[in-house]
Amino acid sequence: MLIAAWLLAVVVAFFALAYLNAVGWVWTAAIIAALAAIWRAEWLSPLMLLIVAAVLLLPALILNIPSLRRKVVSNAILSAFRKVLPPMSQTERDAIEAGTVWWDGELFSGNPNWSRLLDMPRLRLTAEEQRFLDHECEELCAMVSDWETTHVYRDLPPAAWQYIKDKGFLGMIIPKKYGGLGFSGYAHSQVMTKLSTHSSTVAVTVMVPNSLGPGELLLHYGTDEQKNHFLPRLAKGIEVPCFALTNPNAGSDAAAIPDFGIVCKGEYQGKSTLGLKLTWEKRYITLGPVATILGLAFRAYDPDHLLGGKEDLGITCALIPTNHPGVNIGRRHMPLSTVFQNGPNWGKEVFIPVEWIIGGKAQVGNGWRMLMESLAAGRGISLPSSSTGMAKLAVRATGGYARVRTQFKTPIGKFEGVEEALARMGGNLYMMDATRMLTALAVDLGEKPAVPSAIAKLHLTERARQVINDAMDVVGGKGICMGPSNFLGAAYMQLPVSITVEGANILTRSLIVFGQGAIRCHPYVLKEIEATRETNRERASVAFDRALFGHISFVLSNMARSFVMGLCGSHCAGVPDKVAPETRRYYQQLTRFSAVLAFLSDVSMGSLGGALKRKEKLSARLGDILSMLYLCSATLKRYETDGRQASDAPLMHWAIWDAMFKAQNAIEGVISNFPNRFIAAILRRLVFPLGRPYVVPSDQLGHTVAKLLIEPSATRDRLTAGMFVSSSEDNPVGAIELALAATLAADPVEAKIKDAVKAGRLSVKARDDRIAAAQAAGIITAEESAALRRAQRLVDKVVRVDDFPPDLGASEMRTSSAVVAHKAAA
Repeated sequence: MLIAAWLLAVVVAFFALAYLNAVGWVWTAAIIAALAAIWRAEWLSPLMLLIVAAVLLLPALILNIPSLRRKVVSNAILSAFRKVLPPMSQTERDAIEAGTVWWDGELFSGNPNWSRLLDMPRLRLTAEEQRFLDHECEELCAMVSDWETTHVYRDLPPAAWQYIKDKGFLGMIIPKKYGGLGFSGYAHSQVMTKLSTHSSTVAVTVMVPNSLGPGELLLHYGTDEQKNHFLPRLAKGIEVPCFALTNPNAGSDAAAIPDFGIVCKGEYQGKSTLGLKLTWEKRYITLGPVATILGLAFRAYDPDHLLGGKEDLGITCALIPTNHPGVNIGRRHMPLSTVFQNGPNWGKEVFIPVEWIIGGKAQVGNGWRMLMESLAAGRGISLPSSSTGMAKLAVRATGGYARVRTQFKTPIGKFEGVEEALARMGGNLYMMDATRMLTALAVDLGEKPAVPSAIAKLHLTERARQVINDAMDVVGGKGICMGPSNFLGAAYMQLPVSITVEGANILTRSLIVFGQGAIRCHPYVLKEIEATRETNRERASVAFDRALFGHISFVLSNMARSFVMGLCGSHCAGVPDKVAPETRRYYQQLTRFSAVLAFLSDVSMGSLGGALKRKEKLSARLGDILSMLYLCSATLKRYETDGRQASDAPLMHWAIWDAMFKAQNAIEGVISNFPNRFIAAILRRLVFPLGRPYVVPSDQLGHTVAKLLIEPSATRDRLTAGMFVSSSEDNPVGAIELALAATLAADPVEAKIKDAVKAGRLSVKARDDRIAAAQAAGIITAEESAALRRAQRLVDKVVRVDDFPPDLGASEMRTSSAVVAHKAAA
């Protein structure tokens, strides 16, 4: 009995010390205490106890003296580590080292500092930024009909193009000293979100020059001469930029582009000039067909060593006028019926001066790092914002449609099957908008959030796809019949574009989120790798020893924390007092997920080593855990920032429960598919000691969320804030808004008529004019009759779909196009 108690005490002490991440001397003291208990109980002979003490305390002594520990343990491991560590290419190193570690590092720590998240400043727009949203953005949206843009002009109307240039839309990220608007990342995101609620062509046209492209690259890496020349011209729309990266044979594997430039002497403006002779072929280049300045990525070679000793200089970026001899701008691509300008370009042995390299001669070969660092910020703004904008459009319009459209004498939004879809739409949008804003905040804080931006791009585009798909299921035939009154079809067709660009989602999920996050965000892995590259033996030994034993303590701590929090249902996890009472349990549960992520990551890296790179499904699931932690963090941050709005709480609760369930499934997926089944069995006992506790959001919660979408309220307005909402009934979304208001106003009048029929005071046949009969019988007034008729007219307008001549209007479109072309030529 005493032995059992001693064993239990040892186990409890082990998990307690590991949970608290106790220092080495505390562990040693615990070992001495355990041995003292054995001595007092006389369970071992003095000789056997001495042997056991020597076996345990001698290693403990060595491990507690850093200089001795390095000589006996760490240096040997460092030597072995250097031999087995797979080589890392320069492009891999640039990708991993690009950007900064921010809140993602806390999520990988196993014990996030939630106060750090909650203390982050609130996003605010300046008065100038707000005016731009309220006036210029509204005016631009009002100038454009998505149907006409797509089916008549096949481009933005000329007036819209000019307005975009004149009002500085192409220079939002360019500082004011260069003539740009100098907007914050948040303002940039707000503009992109609003434009995306109305027209993807407008949104993409504005998005690209303000994302990864010449403007961004010049700002951070250009020479003063390049900045002073190009940035004012880009800001005013005098130059229209594009950036060419994708080659037909190098899409997702962009670092393998075969496009090349040979350093050589050539003639430029009648003089012998040092430069490069470029050969390239690019496709999918947005704004390429109308660009005046071409940003080009290629691999530079210096066979004659004109720039130094190296021959393969690496990926390089240059700016080339599109009217430069040898530059060929191809015809247009048509990505899924969208008509933003997009197309191929190419050139063969095109000579450019070395001064056209972004950053000049000093930046030759640094192009990949430049692109990765710029992408870390730009990717966090553009696609998350456009995807959120599309989702806002779908949620607001579909919610209104579901209220005014009736079947079986009931608004379709009140059917449980439709409620299920609406609940997903509302919960997903709440989390999407929260993630968009948190990522924009990172950019405004000066971060280059490589991993959070990848998470935001991946999951916001995927959730936008789910929102649009759910919306299509709700609106049915209204969504599939194209025409000016269809508010959803264009988004449904075009959304896969955002899934594909700036890192295809399959690649981002399986290779980037965890692959980059595990090294960048882990508190010790990158330090261990860097120690192996250190040439000074003493510095390498000290750095590796510190990282290695910190890593070992980190693994033990997260193992214990995962197990203990699994036993206590996360109730033992500490959280700040400042959190809302209704969200306290979420912080505790997410702390548990953080510990589990850190533990599973270390076990995976330790047991699989370099093979983990090829276990893409396992890597993807580990990335999913990290992603759900980030999305939940954003959601909780938004709830606090918005002032803990009680009416918004159902949206927050639904989003968190859905994400926690998905995180649990990702954990289960890692364990169930772990290659070593013995390790998998141990992991299951440690991570889920009492089973899997998280479930999908309840039906009652979903009912509450769906109800918020189909009726006007402050919550619905906050959920879809920043939308362009027309007040015209000729606009499909405007018509739904008007129909919704009219329907709700007419409902009490309709109820009067129904009560009169039920009471026998009014008798009408199927084809009778019920409204006229009710008015004639004095049941409703003339004003109420007019309100009913207005509601009927607007609802009829909303539910109708467009029709066309037998040739689907092709002849009309040709005529309209000819007129447009004639006016443009005139």
